[in-house]
Amino acid sequence: MLSTLENTDIKEIVKKTNLKHIAIIMDGNRRWAKENMLPSAMGHKKGVDALKKTLKAAHKFGVKYLTLYAFSTENWNRKQEEVDFLMNLLASTIKSQLDELHQNNVKLKFIGYLKALNPQLQEILSDAEEKTKNNNGVNLQIAINYGARNEITNAIKDMINQGVQAQDVDEELVSKFLYTSDIPDPDLLIRTGGEMRISNYLLWQIAYSEFYVTKMYWPEFDEEALRNSILEFAKRQRRWGG
Repeated sequence: MLSTLENTDIKEIVKKTNLKHIAIIMDGNRRWAKENMLPSAMGHKKGVDALKKTLKAAHKFGVKYLTLYAFSTENWNRKQEEVDFLMNLLASTIKSQLDELHQNNVKLKFIGYLKALNPQLQEILSDAEEKTKNNNGVNLQIAINYGARNEITNAIKDMINQGVQAQDVDEELVSKFLYTSDIPDPDLLIRTGGEMRISNYLLWQIAYSEFYVTKMYWPEFDEEALRNSILEFAKRQRRWGG
């Protein structure tokens, strides 16, 4: 079975397995930097390079949706110097890469509690979404100041504020109040860095996702790594709880 898959075009595998959405927990930037005797900042910069490689690979393989965990609600607890660096890196990366992303037909969306970000960054993210909103290539969701418990809590508040009645609440309605309301749930969740936990990421949406954990740090992730993840996904038998 494995040899047969390995000799099959990945784009064909994506199509046959109906693999539409891949979510990734991008873990290991700091550990990669430490092992290479480099400052954490270099790890985060290399992480941006890995993101670009992964996005190109997703397009090449025919994956329609890619959701990446960039900054969690818990990451604010890191040293202020690192938090500031990450926010500046995010802003500079979006500004420098936006034209190329637009030319490559990428549709950008940022999910999370964005109101807590500084106004200048909010404007940069909003402008990027506006510029790419009509693109129909890869749908790239970047989770910033994101926490799944926070997302679900805010969804409940929004339902209450909009006067939703208890008898009208069902799974479909709840999904409509989440940040990912207009995209399908992830088929595959990839975590780099070897940690065996979900880290408060897309708790509702990954109810029936297949998990793939690699010890490879995020800065090392590339087209071949994504290919291997998809090959592993193709070997799974999805039962949807049945």
